[in-house]
Formats: sequence, structure tokens, C-alpha cells
Amino acid sequence: MDATSSALRRALARARDGKTLDRSEATTLLQARGAQLDDLLTYAARTRDAGLDAAGRPGVITYSRKVFIPLTRLCRDRCGYCTFATVPHKLDAPYLSPDEVLEIARRGAEMGCKEALFTLGDRPEDRWKQAREWLDAHGYDDTLSYVRAMAIRVLEETGLLPHLNPGVLTWRDFQRLKPVAPSMGMMLETTATRLFSERGGPHFGSPDKDPAVRLRVLEDAGRTNVPFTTGILIGIGETIEERADAIFEIRRTMREYGAIQEVIVQNFRAKPDTKMRDTPDADLAELAATIAVTRLVLGPKARVQAPPNLVGDQFALMLRAGIDDWGGVSPLTPDHVNPERPWPQIDELSERTAAAGFALRERLTIYPEYVRRGEPWLDPRLDAHVAALADPATGLARDDAVLEGRPWQEPDGGFQASGRTDLHTEIDTTGRTSDRRDDFDEVYGDWDALRDRMSAPQRFDSDIRTALARAEQDPAGLSDDEALALLHAEGPELDALAKLADDLRRDTVGDEVTYVVTRNINFTNVCYTGCRFCAFAQRRTDADAYTLSLRQVGDRVDEAWAAGATEICMQGGIHPDMPGTAYFDLAREVKNRAPDIHLHSYSPMEVVNGASRADMSIREWLEGAKEAGVDSLPGTAAEILDDDVRWVLTKGKLPTDQWVEVVTTAHEIGLPTTSTMMYGHVDTPSHWVAHIRLLRSIQERTGGFSEFVLLPFVHHNSPIYLAGLARPGPTVRENVAVHALARILLHGAIPNIQTSWVKLGDELCTRVLQGGVNDLGGTLMEETISRMAGSENGSFKPISELEEIAARAGRPARQRTTLYGEVPEERLTASRRTDGIGHFGQGKLNLPLVGT
Repeated sequence: MDATSSALRRALARARDGKTLDRSEATTLLQARGAQLDDLLTYAARTRDAGLDAAGRPGVITYSRKVFIPLTRLCRDRCGYCTFATVPHKLDAPYLSPDEVLEIARRGAEMGCKEALFTLGDRPEDRWKQAREWLDAHGYDDTLSYVRAMAIRVLEETGLLPHLNPGVLTWRDFQRLKPVAPSMGMMLETTATRLFSERGGPHFGSPDKDPAVRLRVLEDAGRTNVPFTTGILIGIGETIEERADAIFEIRRTMREYGAIQEVIVQNFRAKPDTKMRDTPDADLAELAATIAVTRLVLGPKARVQAPPNLVGDQFALMLRAGIDDWGGVSPLTPDHVNPERPWPQIDELSERTAAAGFALRERLTIYPEYVRRGEPWLDPRLDAHVAALADPATGLARDDAVLEGRPWQEPDGGFQASGRTDLHTEIDTTGRTSDRRDDFDEVYGDWDALRDRMSAPQRFDSDIRTALARAEQDPAGLSDDEALALLHAEGPELDALAKLADDLRRDTVGDEVTYVVTRNINFTNVCYTGCRFCAFAQRRTDADAYTLSLRQVGDRVDEAWAAGATEICMQGGIHPDMPGTAYFDLAREVKNRAPDIHLHSYSPMEVVNGASRADMSIREWLEGAKEAGVDSLPGTAAEILDDDVRWVLTKGKLPTDQWVEVVTTAHEIGLPTTSTMMYGHVDTPSHWVAHIRLLRSIQERTGGFSEFVLLPFVHHNSPIYLAGLARPGPTVRENVAVHALARILLHGAIPNIQTSWVKLGDELCTRVLQGGVNDLGGTLMEETISRMAGSENGSFKPISELEEIAARAGRPARQRTTLYGEVPEERLTASRRTDGIGHFGQGKLNLPLVGT
């Protein structure tokens, strides 16, 4: 027996026994043929059947009745096998007109279709001037704007559910399109980079076919909670090792984010008039083996599909291989990607499926599992459209569904008070209901899969004394190695670092310790972003969830003004019912109640959410916010500005480049921002150095940061800590060192370094004030976010206590405005009368971690 046969027997035995396969074993099984292929199919089918049983639909194979809307056949890519993409002179127009789109959709609705599959080339306006001119003439910024507009028209005028296949999408694109489509898709095709990078390869010259780019799309779909279809294309020149790698990469994103709703295994079919017209087709035994391996690798919960028009008469073979879905089948439109292969009639497909012992049932474009889960997978603006077509018991398509248009509109927000609106005070008495949400095990993705992303500890060898000497000579000129050396200082060297930083502080801003009389207003904690560090976010049905009414927000502003506040700091969760313009309404309410108060409001994540929901650019939205009354932005949602860390720490929060775009755009239009860093969780000191350097580079370009705020991680109730992935925050030594290093690295750029009394406590605040820090933040009046995470330092701090902290550090204290100006005498008098906290200081409070 040769080595290959022996390896195949061992791999089959592991598959038979239900063992997890590795890449090598999967590669071996892809070669199974004959009797060994029969065994492989048996094991795969058994796995599929177990999954259908668990899903509550044993013996059911699904399909979607759809129409195919080829919105544009222009594309910037040049794939060697594609007949869908063409050139402008072969088309009557670069894009289908709205009337043509709606005609296809209406005819599909008349025939009982429920899915409108929008297929189009990738960003044709980047290659073809005819596409750019058409978009300009019709008032669309780009192809995706037209896709969004047509999806809304289809929803409103026909009731069909859009499924969008616009190619490569960014995180921001998903934010724009999610409200108009229950599902989206893009084939991964392959992870073989050489097929993209080498001349003559099928993807050469096609920028959107870079496997790294396409894998990032799968991840961004998961980060934005979009039910997503992907798959592999076999027989285009990949090796079996590369084929197995693609399957495992899909499994990785499935585990980490849970957004892959189905995986298509598609066989290459050569087409005339293409560069690959002479390439042999992938044979059907090869397809069956690939389907079976895909099923075994992805497991029983995966939904695996084979296009029925590409399998000849081998329907039974594909069912034996472990598929549980036939994909979209159209009674009206051809498969525009494979026009030479007509769809089978649905009656025929039902008969073929029944002959293999299964029942064929219609599903929607969004799979039943996601229909039944609802938020965050289904945007509220689509609830009514999906509910009209879905069987509430199964999530499959209703047999008696009526296809008719329904209004699509932004949720009105309502600003109706709901839930635990007194949490801002009860957090200091009763506490939170429990230490975690009851969807802890699923909402954040697979905790075990996240461990593969985490950075390993780093070896440190640099000389600390040399780095100290260099910092004294040229603080901003430290190398990365020297900065890392200083972060490892301890004992006398740590004291020397703190003294050096404090000398720089004195030279830059003097001896005064500043603070602001402010009130935090968190207008809602309902949020479905899925940040794994956040203990504040709640589902709307959770016991601790709340949303304030506009009146309640206004009343809190009145209380703040009466207490002598000069600032309102207002942020909230990413509530799915809030329209993008609701932020403007909140800002106007604040200014209506207190015209002279400084409104410091909306993190970059909220800005992107508002702009996406309102279908505005970042600049347009920020200009609208400024007009509504926003005076500056908190530079929160930064955490660590390194995407490798962010995608462990958060699930759906904005990427680094989007954070940078928001703050730099804000600076350009005259809105200053703060800058922040949350540290001590799954990061390393090298991430802190890179983060601070990035902030400095932004400041050197824009000058728009008013301060740098260091936020040590509060771990107690943080999901990522409870899951065992994060450490319990930074040590005292690290806190002292990073505050001092921030002063040094930002010297000459950002003058104000702020510490957080909420997170550090009084004693450690005093110590960092002796090591480079000049600001204590604010009185807050209410602080719910850190308290929900388990901070034990209270939710408000009187002026008298802030000044005591400064005095213990041997420094005078001064009340400031948000932008470090002088406070009007009237405000000083009002704040002194209430000690800067209004009614919040009445009585001494116990501070529980978790309510009982």
C-alpha cells in the first residue's frame, strides 16, 4: 500500500469517527474516488443529517425562489473565465434603469419569487468612464449608492427581499447597505494568491480578487452582523492543498463571527470567448468530494450548497455528498453568470430531491436561523418585509405569503423612555442585574477562535538607562525600542521616568491640575455592535437596558446647568432603532435647554453609524452635527488603533482607518476632539507606543486634539475577561509608566495629558499627577459605563475631592472649560455652590459590583 492510500484510509477513519479534520487530512480526502469516495459521502451525509435534525427540519433541502437582476455588467476586474463582465460598447447603457430593475422584480413577484438577487461587477466607475458619467448624470456618488437606492425601490414597490452581490465591500459599505438587504454575498473562490499575482493566472489584473482582500470582506460581514453567502470555485488552477486552505479559511471566519449563512461549492465550467475556454471542466466526482470535505470541515451547523444548473443530472450525488441547499432558482431569469446552463424547473428539482429521500422547501434569501435570531442580524427597517414572507415557526418561506410592496423608512427613534432609566443612580446602590448577558456564549463570536488572533508576549532586551538619557535630550525623538524600554522601567528607573515626564509637564502647561465640571449623559445602553470588552451594552430586552426620552435628556441638562456645569458629554449605544438624524435632535435638545453649555458629544463610532444610517458622507454628517449644536467630539472608540488588536477586542466597531477619517474630518471643519487609549487587555506595550505615535502624527497634521486621555481596562464584568482571554487590566507600574511615556512621546504636540479617576482611583491618580499628568477629567455627575464594567471608584467626583487629589500631589487645582479656557465667574459661583455635582452627593453610597 502506498503512502497516499494509507493516509486516505486514516483520514477516512477519522471522518467516520466524527473526529475534527486538519488541513492535511482534508487535502487527502479531496482525492477520494471510487469506493473510498462512497465512504466519504456517507460520512458527510451523516453530518448533514445531524445538522438538519438539530435545526428542527430533518430531511428538508432548501432553495430560494429568486429573480436575477444584473444591475451592471461592467466591472473593473478582468477574470479569465467570466462571461458576465463585458465592455461598454456591447451594452445599451452602463446600468439597468430603475424602470428595468422594477420590471424584472415585478414579474418575479407575479411568479411567486421572494428574492431579488442583485449581481454586478466590482466598482465599474473606477475603470469605465461611461459608468462614471452615467452615475453623475443620474445623481449617484458611486455604484453602491445606486445599489442601495434600487434595493429600497424593490422593497417598497414589490416586496421582494434584496440579496446583494456587489463584490468587494468595506466595513463602511456594509454599514450603508445592511439596512436595505437582509443578506449579501461574495464568493471567496480561492485563497491561492498566485492565481491573482502571477501573469497568466485567472485573476491576474483583477484587484478585487486578491484573496487577502476577499477574506477581509468575510470578516467585515461578520463584524457588521450581515448574514453572508460565500463559497469556493474549484478547477480554476488551484491545487488541492490550496482548495483545502480555502475551506479552512471559511471555517475560521464562520467560527469567529458566525455570519456565514451558506457556503457554495461551485465547479468551474469553461465558457467560449474567455481566456480559459480550453481549460477542462471540474468533473462531478471531484465536485462531490469537495462538497463532502467542506461538509466535514465546516460541521453540521453549516449550510452547504451546490448550484443545481451546474451538476448535470447528478442531483442525487450532490445530496449524498452532504449539501442541504440548492441555492437560488429562478422561474423567470437566466443565470447571468452561467447563461449556457439553464435553471432546472422547480417541479423537476422537487422531484429529484424527493427521489433521494428529501423534501424540498422554499427559504428566504436570509436563512431561517438568522430570521429567528432577529437583532442584530436583521436590521429593524427590514423587519416588516421579512416578517411578511417568513413562517414565524420555522423561519422558512411562508406558503401563503403575499408579495406586495411595503414602506421602507428610517425608524423614527421615538425617544420614548424605556427600561431602567434610573440606572445612572442605581448603579451606585443596587448595581447591575448580573455580571453578563444571557447570550454571552454566542453574541461575541467563538471565544476559542479568538485566541488564534492574540499577540504573543514579546521579549525585551533594550537598555532603560540609555533610553532615559535619550528622552531627556530629545523626548519626541525616541525610537520605538527606546520607548518600549521606558515602559519596562521599574524601581528607581521608573521614578526617574516619572520625574522626567513631570519636568516636561511643568515646562509645557505649568503646575495647575485642571478639571472640568461636566455631566455625562448616556442616552441609551441598547447596542448590538458586539464589543467584547464592553459591559455597558445591552439588548433591548435585557433587564438593565434603557433608553432616555428627549425630555429626560433635557431634564438632565437642566440639572447639570444648575450644578454649574460648563460641559455635557453625551454618548450612547448603537441603538438599531435610532435614525442617523436622531443625534442632531439630541444635540438641539441640549442647546435648547442650555444654549451656553459646551456639547462634547458622539464618538467616531456614533458618527459613522449616523452617517451610514442617513446615507451621508462623514463630512456632511459632521457638518450637520456642528450646526445642531455639537461643539467637540470625544475621541473614544479608539481603544487600541491597531486592527489586529481591535478585531479581538471588538466584533463590529469601526476599523482604525475609519476612526482616523472621522477625527481628521472633524478637525478640518473646526470640531476639536480628544484622543484616547484603552490599554491593558489583549494588547502589548508595542501597541501602546504605535497608538501614541499615530495620534501624534494626526496632531501634527491637524492640531485638533485638545488632550490625550489614558483609560486603563476595567476587567471585572468585561465579557472578554470573563471568557478568559483578557488580563485583569494594567499593573500599577504599567499605569505609571504609560502615563509618563505619553507625556514624553507627545511633547510638543498634545499639551494636555488626562488621567481617569473613575478607573484608577484617588491614590493612583495622585501618583500619575507626579509623573507627567496635568488633568483629572471631570466631575461627571453620572458615570455608568465604567461602573457597569465593575469600577469601584464611584460615578461622580465633587470639586472638593478633585482638588484634594491635586493637593496630595503638591499641586494647585483650577476649573477649566472643555478646551482648557477660563471659566466664566457665574459658572464658577454655581459650581462651587453644589461642589460641581448637583444633587448627586447627597448621602454616602456603597458601591456594589453586581446587584443582588
